[in-house]
Amino acid sequence: MTASLIFAMAAAFLAGIGARDQLIVARLSGHFGGSRPVLAVALACAALSAAALAWAGWRVETLISDAAETMLVAFALAAASLELFWRNREAPAREPTRSLAALAIVLLSRQLGDGARFCIFAIAAATVSPQMAALGGALGGGAALAMGWMLGYSLERRVPLRKIRVAIGSITLATALVIALTARGIV
Repeated sequence: MTASLIFAMAAAFLAGIGARDQLIVARLSGHFGGSRPVLAVALACAALSAAALAWAGWRVETLISDAAETMLVAFALAAASLELFWRNREAPAREPTRSLAALAIVLLSRQLGDGARFCIFAIAAATVSPQMAALGGALGGGAALAMGWMLGYSLERRVPLRKIRVAIGSITLATALVIALTARGIV
């Protein structure tokens, strides 16, 4: 039970480094001087998206066999690795809005298909502990967003985000491959 919390927390944090949602929060924090409402919305979105994907992982797990569940986890991790490899070419907003509702919509739309949430989905499906996966995902995703908020513009300047994301993507892909081969009885 606590394993799903720890794995989800670590996976969401690591996969959240340099993610589109983290960059949005960092840029807005840099532009608005560390606005606390931006952080509050970011943390709420991290919790909501983690809960949604953990619930989805739990629901899917109840509908399929154990062998299919293992392959589903491998596919979810492979999808997460592909998202981590994907180069983020999103330009900073020219005229960022101060609308917290708009920020919430943008963050949730980015988070529902990102690598961190795919990992939460996979962990919830694999461990049959959606509450702990959701809590861990919310904490890890929130920590990544808080890091972006604290660093502001310096996040992109000081941290080698691309190298970190490729390294984490490689580890995630290798994990997906091992799980898939194990599910097929090859390893």
